Amino acid sequence: MFSGIVEEAAKVVAIKHDQGNVHLTMECSFTHELKIDQSIAHNGVCLTVVEIDDNKYTVTAIKETLERSNLGKLEIGNKVNLERSMIMNGRLDGHIVQGHVDQTATCTEVKEADGSWYFTFEYEFNKDMARQGYMTVEKGSVCVNGVSLTVCNSKDNSFQVAIIPYTYEHTNFHQIKAGSVVNLEFDIVGKYLSKMMRYA
Repeated sequence: MFSGIVEEAAKVVAIKHDQGNVHLTMECSFTHELKIDQSIAHNGVCLTVVEIDDNKYTVTAIKETLERSNLGKLEIGNKVNLERSMIMNGRLDGHIVQGHVDQTATCTEVKEADGSWYFTFEYEFNKDMARQGYMTVEKGSVCVNGVSLTVCNSKDNSFQVAIIPYTYEHTNFHQIKAGSVVNLEFDIVGKYLSKMMRYA
């Protein structure tokens, strides 16, 4: 379980393809605190640490993960948003995030707004999935590349988020531009409520 509060935008230093899987090696400042089998969210995708080497560690993304997320598009040198799992006695600063990416979206516009930025994202809309909570709502929460954000200008297949300078600089949002593909995880609370309403 995660909160969508990114700890670090870490660099990809190695990518190894192994049949349908991809082994991603990251370089980050807290590698010395990690252990094998630990869960870390990478651009919002929960992956397991399988190898640790000095200030680098490796995780494995399987075919299902690569098809559903943007991890298969990563290149050496790209920045990836990292978050370790929540500590149960800590504050929930973002919102409840599972690390299970629902689908990807494409950035269609980045607009500067006097020191902050508005990012617009479009995603494939499916009416049946929307009935199950796979959608955004105005002022609701959404997780974009592992970052907990508040939705504005919510439409059927698009939405905007406003990014403050700290988030822009300390996550990989500074690398996102029109055409970039990002990971989405819709709010789990909305999914449960949508399903409960079907049986009400």
